[in-house]
Amino acid sequence: MLLIMVALIVTGALTLVELNQSRAVSWDLLWYGGAFLVVYAIAHMVVRSVATYADPVLLPLVALLNGLGLVMIHRLDLAQKVKAITSGQPVPRAEAPVQLIWTGVALIMFLVVLMVVKHHSHLQKYAYTLALLGLIFLATPAMLSIVAPKLAPRINGANIWIRIPGFLSIQPAEFSKIALIIFAASYLVTKRTVLSTAGRKVLGIVLPRARDLAPLLIAIVAALGVLFFGKDLGTALLLFGVFLMMIYMATGRVSWLIIGLIGFSGGAYFAYTKFSHVQTRVNIWVDPFGDPTGAGYQLVQSLLGLGTGGMFGTGLGAGRPDFVPFASTDFITAALGEELGLAGLAAVLICYLLLASRGLRIGMAVKDNFGKLLAAGLGFSLAFQVFVVVGGVTRLIPLTGLTTPFLSYGGSSLLANYIILALLVRISDGSRRPAPPVAPKAPPVQLTETPTEMVPVGDLRNSAWSDSDHGDRP
Repeated sequence: MLLIMVALIVTGALTLVELNQSRAVSWDLLWYGGAFLVVYAIAHMVVRSVATYADPVLLPLVALLNGLGLVMIHRLDLAQKVKAITSGQPVPRAEAPVQLIWTGVALIMFLVVLMVVKHHSHLQKYAYTLALLGLIFLATPAMLSIVAPKLAPRINGANIWIRIPGFLSIQPAEFSKIALIIFAASYLVTKRTVLSTAGRKVLGIVLPRARDLAPLLIAIVAALGVLFFGKDLGTALLLFGVFLMMIYMATGRVSWLIIGLIGFSGGAYFAYTKFSHVQTRVNIWVDPFGDPTGAGYQLVQSLLGLGTGGMFGTGLGAGRPDFVPFASTDFITAALGEELGLAGLAAVLICYLLLASRGLRIGMAVKDNFGKLLAAGLGFSLAFQVFVVVGGVTRLIPLTGLTTPFLSYGGSSLLANYIILALLVRISDGSRRPAPPVAPKAPPVQLTETPTEMVPVGDLRNSAWSDSDHGDRP
């Protein structure tokens, strides 16, 4: 029923876009809506088959966000087409069909992960292997930028993409994030007691012992160092925030938060002094209208679009979100805010809030500590990424270049987020699955209740007990 409601909402949104853009409606919209419903209904039936007790709200929430993202990307394609025709330029390649293909691939990946990972505890066996793979994924774009710059071009000041000839670009950091979260959950479960109790107290703060923190600290420093080298500061901030939250959840010590915030302050100051594009983003954040047609153009257009949308928006297809550069990726929430208004954008954010809260709820319900930390880390990563993206778009924090999960255009992000969804579904199935029935044990027989029988002496002498067999007996 939730998926039917989602299909109606997505089809209605697509209809509004077509009405406002072309003033006509085609019957093809019903086919699009029906195909959307069929695809997710198949995914739903597979989930009910391989993860019978999984949380049934997760997939419809993601389907709604993914569907609205497809509608907005299609709407931006129409705007770019009109702009190109008006200016006499060639029409750029439409992004919505590509994103639709990536959605199908991501759904297949979602189902494959569900079928391969029979239980979330199996991932704990490969924690260190996944950590190594995660670091390799992070380092690959930066290394390729030195060896083969054409395969890893620098885009917007960062080396985070790998361009495959004859194919599309991929962003390995999206997948390394999942691998490192699994490693952190496994390690923190192993060292949870030591990290919670052992350590030296300095100025009221209990500092952990180096030998207890070494493997996790090496992984964090290596990951952040690679991201700093590649200038992918958005992913560095995301990983740091997720790791800090997981350490706090594992130990329950506020001192970890204080140490983390101190380390974050030092890292932020270092990045500001060493990287020119970080200085530019901070200056734009402080005063975007200081250079409204240059460096601050993107943020200024985002703020003007949100202001134009007001409370209830201009209507889907009736605004001008194409004025914002990278509207289909980094600033898709600004495009939604302009055409859906504060009310519509708040509804979208509530969907993310529900998705993250269900992840945390799964973590509370699962019985093993590894599953608790893994579910909490995955759910928090989605919530924190949305906070960072929306905070940058609304000028709450500096821009980071991250994409909005399930909404923004991009195959790597979509694939990684559907893998996160599959892991959450698998953990929720384990947490909600009832324990197998145990056969009741027969009560022990009391000695006083043991049946007895009186045997006459004559019968005993005539029985198998004979003097010839057993000797003289009284």
